[in-house]
Amino acid sequence: MPENAMSRNQFSQADAARLLVTESALGELSLKDAMRIVAYMRPKRLRAGQALVQEGEKVHTNYMMLILSGDVQVESETPGTGESLVVSVVGAGSLIGEMGLLNGSARTATCVAGTDLVVAVLTREGLRRMLSAEPDLAARFLLAMSSRLAERLRETTDKLKRFVQLTGMLQREVFMLMDARPATTQPPPDAALLPTRPAPLDEPGRRGGGRPGR
Repeated sequence: MPENAMSRNQFSQADAARLLVTESALGELSLKDAMRIVAYMRPKRLRAGQALVQEGEKVHTNYMMLILSGDVQVESETPGTGESLVVSVVGAGSLIGEMGLLNGSARTATCVAGTDLVVAVLTREGLRRMLSAEPDLAARFLLAMSSRLAERLRETTDKLKRFVQLTGMLQREVFMLMDARPATTQPPPDAALLPTRPAPLDEPGRRGGGRPGR
């Protein structure tokens, strides 16, 4: 991409390349490769409050973005409520929408511009042009993307393990509290208050133990 294409948005191709090789993006790439990769990207400005991607979107999934400037709120819908919860905030050097670029899968979260943004966009068409013109570069790019996604999967797995451990601890605490709770059943009434067994009847013709009637 010509140098002035990024400069129109106050970012040079070199600026974008340096952000692409940060740990939050594709740290395994060399700066030389990053310089060539951002040549296939296009700059874009977004206003605060604009959605970059929408959770569940299945149509417009053919691009990813590298944040050059500003902050993005990552939101996830809470099941059963229809409300969204902000799960993280990411800034310059972060990537948005990599899975959609690679396989066209539905967006897994909503990303909203928390501030005015400058981003660099790589479309699937741009990736195809890279594969055709510079296959070795594209291979290194895709390998770095795979490594990033694998790392994210490991992080998600670790979070899930911690959640399961925390759930187990809470469950044991509840059981311990239930075991320590005083019994709620009432003790049986005192034996002295129990009704006594009726006395056997007297012999025929007698009343209550008196003499025989005449």
